[in-house]
Amino acid sequence: MLRVGVEVDGRAARVEVEETSGHRLLDAAARDAVHGWRFQPARRDGVAVAADVLVPVVFRLTRDG
Repeated sequence: MLRVGVEVDGRAARVEVEETSGHRLLDAAARDAVHGWRFQPARRDGVAVAADVLVPVVFRLTRDG
């Protein structure tokens, strides 16, 4: 679970691990991926505002072949 600070323009300004996967590399991969995402900013009285949001990240291993 990641806590993302979303700016008024939708950029992820801050990405922190709220709940670890238990694996440092998976946590880093999740942070790196979410840091490049764009979000719809929160709104207050119709005006975009900066806010934190919790983002669950699920990793799944698949076997091709």
